[in-house]
Amino acid sequence: MSPKVLIAGIGNVFLGDDGFGVETVRALSAQPLPDGVEVVDFGVRGVHLAYQLLDGYDTLVLVDATARGGEPGTLYLIEAEAAAGAGAGADAGTQAAGPGEGPVLDGHHMSPDTVLALLGTLCAGTGATPPRRTLVLGCEPACVEEGIGLSAPVAAAVPEAVCMALDLLDRPSSDEVGSPGRELRRTP
Repeated sequence: MSPKVLIAGIGNVFLGDDGFGVETVRALSAQPLPDGVEVVDFGVRGVHLAYQLLDGYDTLVLVDATARGGEPGTLYLIEAEAAAGAGAGADAGTQAAGPGEGPVLDGHHMSPDTVLALLGTLCAGTGATPPRRTLVLGCEPACVEEGIGLSAPVAAAVPEAVCMALDLLDRPSSDEVGSPGRELRRTP
């Protein structure tokens, strides 16, 4: 049985380059993928992503716009545990509810770290196991203001991001190269 991998495109297509993850998984879904790999456009539905992860995946690849100070269009591959250990930024979608209380979740502003924190809580309550490995395939945005469409440098990075995602997977054998890509699933 091949390992289960979820490649999750996240972001808001109405905020310019924040749509990078959604556009990248759309392009990735046109490629032949190994068995056990799911490519899903989650958009801004972080709660759905957290619940999807309860299905048991070995690896999670989050594809998202990731501002880290580089040139627009720069791609990053980040091991989530390493980023958390290095003191990555605060959760954009949470606020402390009070001393000794957990975070207050806002389903409309769930950053990837907030989703992973929610997943930990859900796994503890259900006995499910979180992904063994979590990666972030990110792209430095040029503009995340209101507007539809990626900036030129971020749009140019999408094909390279697809190649990076494919390199993370076991490439299909030569007899599968002509096979159709997987259907892109969108969460309700």
